[in-house]
Amino acid sequence: MTAISPLQAIHKKGLFGDHHKKNESVLLNITEIKNLTIVQIVHYKSSKIKLNSIDIDGLKLSLQSSKVSSNKDTRILWSSLNTWLVVSKKEKIIKIIKEKCNNEDFAITDISHSRAVIQISGTQSKEVLKKGCPINFNELKKNDCVGSVFHGINIVIDYIDGATYEQLDLPNDTRIFNLFTLRSFGESLYHHVTDASLEFGYVGK
Repeated sequence: MTAISPLQAIHKKGLFGDHHKKNESVLLNITEIKNLTIVQIVHYKSSKIKLNSIDIDGLKLSLQSSKVSSNKDTRILWSSLNTWLVVSKKEKIIKIIKEKCNNEDFAITDISHSRAVIQISGTQSKEVLKKGCPINFNELKKNDCVGSVFHGINIVIDYIDGATYEQLDLPNDTRIFNLFTLRSFGESLYHHVTDASLEFGYVGK
């Protein structure tokens, strides 16, 4: 059985908004990110294990708030005190996590099928997010993450460093954001993001 992605029914490909006579390279790109494994890790208060000894897919659990550890396949987002989100394209990432994080010290939950993930990239992507999100994007740096809202919808924003991400032919000032929300709010978030992008023109991919 083939899984149905959260945005399969509404995500459209093509050119939209103010794109007339513009080079496609300067337009925003909006796409649904599929086939990700998303795992929540919670470190028990009673645990005596040292977090700096934990290594998942070559990455450490960040002890600094709102920071992301990453490589080409996996990103580990600091979610809150003693809580992280592991986002990976590797099918066996859960097995890797369970080998490193035992049940006595950690709670491990696969939340992949309960999340929708929208990626927006382009030089104007910050301006789009500013329309519906109250955080100060001037202070947000690459490989930062933050929980916030977009038009009242709870989201997690992951600011990706394009230099290490598998993207081709993107300008140096391209800003790439992954937006995570509950699956049930995915379509509403998609409509808000695409509506806010019409002013700049965007490519649905």
